[in-house]
Amino acid sequence: MRIAYLHQYFKLPTESGGTRSYDLAKGFVRMGYQVEMLTTTSDPKKFGSEQWAVEVHDGIRVHYLYLPYESKLSYYRRILVFLSFMRAASRRLLGLQVDLVLASSTPLTIGIPAMVKKFFHRTPYIFEVRDVWPEAVFVIGAISNPLLRWLLLHLERSIYRYSFAIVPLSSDMRRSIITRYPFLENHTIEVIENISEVQRFQAESAEGENLIENLVGSRPRYTVLYAGSFGKVNGIGYAIHLAELLLPIDPSVVLLLVGDGAELENCRNEAEQKGVLGKNIFIAEPVSKDRLPSLYREADIGSSFVIPVKELWYNSANKFFDTLAAGKPILINYGGWQNEVIQLKNIGFVLPPVLSEEAVRKFAEYTCKEQLQKEQQRNALAMASEDYSLESALSRYRKLFGRLVDV
Repeated sequence: MRIAYLHQYFKLPTESGGTRSYDLAKGFVRMGYQVEMLTTTSDPKKFGSEQWAVEVHDGIRVHYLYLPYESKLSYYRRILVFLSFMRAASRRLLGLQVDLVLASSTPLTIGIPAMVKKFFHRTPYIFEVRDVWPEAVFVIGAISNPLLRWLLLHLERSIYRYSFAIVPLSSDMRRSIITRYPFLENHTIEVIENISEVQRFQAESAEGENLIENLVGSRPRYTVLYAGSFGKVNGIGYAIHLAELLLPIDPSVVLLLVGDGAELENCRNEAEQKGVLGKNIFIAEPVSKDRLPSLYREADIGSSFVIPVKELWYNSANKFFDTLAAGKPILINYGGWQNEVIQLKNIGFVLPPVLSEEAVRKFAEYTCKEQLQKEQQRNALAMASEDYSLESALSRYRKLFGRLVDV
């Protein structure tokens, strides 16, 4: 089978960012499928006079479109970038001989080239829902124009309707889709959560890296690691407030925030104003996925934060799965399916969406419970290996591909 895989922000392990598409595509190649990845790059060095550049990585033919993008762009500027990729990818895809298209959001417009291919060449497509979009951006008020909202909802409905299958990354996402579009109840909707890449995160690291000590200046008693985006929805101000309340209670608990994004400078300024920057909160540049395991190995707990908006609880954050793959407990500040899993499987600590001194004091006490931490580490790694492994995701995708052949 020949698969065209559309992911606008495809990343290799040597780059910063999530590698779900790389891991899956590499797995598909290993299973004997041919994979053509269509994506973008901000690196002009890849290009000569052609609009597209093609490179082969681990058997994956990656088609790169030069289209600079950064998270600091406004939502409307981002939409213009999305539309540019949509047009170019549609033309490129029509020139490829493939049996299946796998379109991975966000953005939602990634589904349009897949629909174009279906209507012109009758090529079926699977739509992977990686994020609650556009539902989430409506709720936080990022897009308020009534016409644009109607267009995006109409597009979402059409992409779902014409797909061979929908793959949401969480049970909450699946529930949201069916609740908003009841006609999809009998449609093929297969939940395939994000991936805990155990092999990558459990691999031996270089001796004596001491990454956290180098970034912080000394080895903290207890390190909370946040490795991800500094965007509006991530609510990193919550982590800064947590550090502010922790400082007088237990200054030996340190938060290390690693990443980039539109809110980075605002977060840095806020931390400085509250007197916690360089004391019990430290901000560092993002690292490649290859180096991320070393950071998690040295940290005591991983973390994932979002602003208090219920629709954002449906997410399937890389941070959650990377933490489990590293065999570390996870700290979150929201409800939803991840909250339920943490409580049921005993794999971490849940803070309330609105912080209080009592909640922070309980968390400080939790950091001193060594036996509980060790138990949660074992539980986290077991869950990553058994429930969220790459092999499990590949097996479920293979079954979907098999259903397509039987049709």
